[in-house]
Amino acid sequence: MQLNQLSLAHFRNYNTKTIKFKQPTTILVGPNAAGKTSIIEAIHLLASGDSFRATKIEQMIEFEAQLARIKGKVQTNGGTSGGTSEGTNDDEIDLEVILTRGEVQGKRVQKRIFSINDTRRAKRKFVGQLLTVVFRPEDMRLIEGSKRRRRDFMDVPLSLINREYLRAINTYNKALLRRNRLLTQIREGEMSRSALTFWTLTVLKHGQIIQEKRQQFLEFFKSVDFPVPFSVEYDASFMTQERMEKYADREIVAGHTLIGPHKDDLIIKLAVETEASGEERRDIALYGSRGQQRMGVLWLKTCELAFLEHETQEKPVLLLDDVLSELDDNHQQLVLNLLDGNQTIITTASLEIAQEIHQHQSTSVIIKLNENS
Repeated sequence: MQLNQLSLAHFRNYNTKTIKFKQPTTILVGPNAAGKTSIIEAIHLLASGDSFRATKIEQMIEFEAQLARIKGKVQTNGGTSGGTSEGTNDDEIDLEVILTRGEVQGKRVQKRIFSINDTRRAKRKFVGQLLTVVFRPEDMRLIEGSKRRRRDFMDVPLSLINREYLRAINTYNKALLRRNRLLTQIREGEMSRSALTFWTLTVLKHGQIIQEKRQQFLEFFKSVDFPVPFSVEYDASFMTQERMEKYADREIVAGHTLIGPHKDDLIIKLAVETEASGEERRDIALYGSRGQQRMGVLWLKTCELAFLEHETQEKPVLLLDDVLSELDDNHQQLVLNLLDGNQTIITTASLEIAQEIHQHQSTSVIIKLNENS
């Protein structure tokens, strides 16, 4: 898979911008506020339909503009990404996302409009035409940070390649909100308990799909080669009919759903040899050094990249957003090892880092950005 071109109009700080990706590795260099992360965000938006940093769509639209456009030209090799590809083998497909404030020229419109080859598509059919793996400084907190980060780590790649999962996670989240509202109303005597049945069955059905796919995703990690012996434990809040019935009274008292995939977590463990008991597997969030935790994040990203390629027969585009400056030489080299065979787009504020990568990657190009890009 290859992203050949990215075009932006009124996106973030870009009035217009077009970048052609002519080499497997593209290094974008520029100071803070030059819009480096905005380019990574735009590419990921073409892949997932969502931003990894905007809380509102309006934040991505240039000030005083009515809408923003993000366009990409993507070359595939005929793999099985995201369901059905819109082109034939080795075809170039055109992807476009239009973002609005909900109104254009006085008419109400959708806030996100997706198109493939100039034909409008629903989000579920758009997602996964481009595959990306994003690595950002925020990901360094993946292991010791909130459970939500680790659930997102599972949800993003699974949503890219599995429409059933994308549908299940969207339906589950909407039903969960409705069920929680009903639990509060039942507690306050405003609704009868029977009103809960439909929403309980809905979250149960889709929650079980989510947890089954998450288990399969994490099981794949066992097959990935890595120089450090990490493993992952799925700390799942499994949903069954029996458990839902068991927790029903407590949920009414609490006013929210107490079990399900919204409570799931991951535990990353490292095999350690001890004199007393031989090999032990230790939770690196609790007992690992800062270096071990960072190595664990690199392992997770390596597994994510390998999983997407295995499932789709396509090599995802690797997006490294200013992470190399966060790493020491050994960790940097592990990240750079991921570049082999994958189109990679790297952002950095350091011209020195860019030049060093360029020296070691013969098929690379440096593009300089500035605050007025």
